[in-house]
Amino acid sequence: MGFKHDLLVYTTLECESPEEMAACMHKAKQEGADLVELCIDSLTFSHISQVEHLLKQRTLPSIVSFRPRNSEWKKACIQVLKLAVELDVEFVEVDREVVCDEVMAELMSRRSNSKIIVSSYVNGGNPTEERLCNLIINLQSTGADVVKLVIDVAYITDVAPVFHMLTHTQVPLIARAAGDRGLISQLLGPKYGAFFICGSLGGKSTPGLPPLTSIKEVYKLEYVNPDTRVFGVISNPVGHSKGPLLHNPAFRHTGYNGIYVPLLVDNVKEFFRVFSCNDYAGFSVGIPHKEAAVRCCDEVDPLAKSIGAVNTIIRRPSDSKLIGYNTDCEACVTAIEDALRVTFQGKIFPERKKTHGHASNVSPIAGKLFVLVGAGGAGRAIAFGAKSRGARVVIFNRKYERAKALAAAVSGEALPYEHLNDFCPEMGMILANASAVGMQPKSDQTPVSKEALRSYELVFDAVYTPRNTRLLQEAAEVGATVVSGVEMFVRQALGQFKLFTDGLAPVDFMRRIVYEQF
Repeated sequence: MGFKHDLLVYTTLECESPEEMAACMHKAKQEGADLVELCIDSLTFSHISQVEHLLKQRTLPSIVSFRPRNSEWKKACIQVLKLAVELDVEFVEVDREVVCDEVMAELMSRRSNSKIIVSSYVNGGNPTEERLCNLIINLQSTGADVVKLVIDVAYITDVAPVFHMLTHTQVPLIARAAGDRGLISQLLGPKYGAFFICGSLGGKSTPGLPPLTSIKEVYKLEYVNPDTRVFGVISNPVGHSKGPLLHNPAFRHTGYNGIYVPLLVDNVKEFFRVFSCNDYAGFSVGIPHKEAAVRCCDEVDPLAKSIGAVNTIIRRPSDSKLIGYNTDCEACVTAIEDALRVTFQGKIFPERKKTHGHASNVSPIAGKLFVLVGAGGAGRAIAFGAKSRGARVVIFNRKYERAKALAAAVSGEALPYEHLNDFCPEMGMILANASAVGMQPKSDQTPVSKEALRSYELVFDAVYTPRNTRLLQEAAEVGATVVSGVEMFVRQALGQFKLFTDGLAPVDFMRRIVYEQF
């Protein structure tokens, strides 16, 4: 079986029966896999002939692997690997624990076209460049055609040595950083010369592996090359982010050689220290790093500095300095303003009111009581935006001291979180949720009771996964105007994309993606 592309996308199949493995192989083919790794050690079979039948009937090029769980399994392992070579399976993977001169010599003598992969699983410890280099040399000395490393990583910065190995190793190398923080080892691997990329089969999510369908449809990794500029969202958690679904198609639409990836970051300062080259060109900043990221910037836009939070960082090519911005502020406030200008009858509130015979720009937020839930990075942006439009800002936050500090910064008022449902000094207020309450997977939660929502004219929720949160559903049911976090998301993303590409942003295209796919 031949291959159509230089980059090969595969998935690992661990199944209980040969029949299930055959069905999964068919599904992998439908989802765009170029080949599959058949983990024979996961199968329950009574005779080697069942494995032989599976291999003869395979519908995709394959890697046959068998990892012995104990010494008793070693005999079965060698038997399966010999069979795979005799059947001319494309790749036969030998675990480091099984490798010896005798086994390798026998496999080499029996093979016709099969390539021999020697693999090692690195568990625990710090995967330094020196450690990985020594391991690769050791595996290469076995005579392997291909070397494979699967490395457990504790932090996203542990992936950097993997990229170094991909770039500098002379032997063909398959490398994967396992775990949630290792995802970029696959998404960015092609930039560093990786020719094998692993993805997860639909319905079988594996930490650290992108879904097969996203490799082909969202990231289109076959177009990633050494000149591709890296962008991403720095957050923890990061799995909820829709940024890759928006920015990657927008890059392709504009012909910009960039990729946008999820970055599960624990220590933002350490992340920027390790990934410091100009190729890492721009970042969205999410929960909980928006305030800490300010201290990582060499320069901060005046608006972001006054807010005390950044949601966008650009690495300036001329000097590699990190420049921080905040596109959340205008995105949220303008979304609320536009919604307020429209009545339920479809009438437009005048944007300009007459003052002593002269037209003046007056925000529909001006003078209104603006109730904000959450005093984190997004909350700070919204609070400063509301203040700039003349609103009276009241802040509730689980940590009362944070609410007081933000209220002082915007000349507002802070109240204890437990009083939120009872707060009703007037009707027609605006509510903005900038906390994570209601975000998937806890989408059954809401920061404010349905009964309390009757006091609000408009309710905004910064949470956009799910798009229609419980808070918004209940607000609509009691007659309030609702504004989804999706609207804020697309507006701030447009601002970010302009910064990423120095002014290039396909507005209509990006809006269409958001409202068709989210």
